[in-house]
Amino acid sequence: MSVVVNGEVREGVATVAEAVAAVTEARRGIAAAVNGEVVPRSEWGRALVDGDAVEVLTATQGG
Repeated sequence: MSVVVNGEVREGVATVAEAVAAVTEARRGIAAAVNGEVVPRSEWGRALVDGDAVEVLTATQGG
């Protein structure tokens, strides 16, 4: 199975949580969306299906 995570094809990523972990080690300030829909952190155990597109965003601070 392959999914697209932040524009990059990844193999073997089965859940939203695994997709997030593939992109960042950060534990706070993270948001995830699957196929354009935001997924609450409580649902990151949700299974992905072949072809899903996941976007992982991290909040930054500065000015």
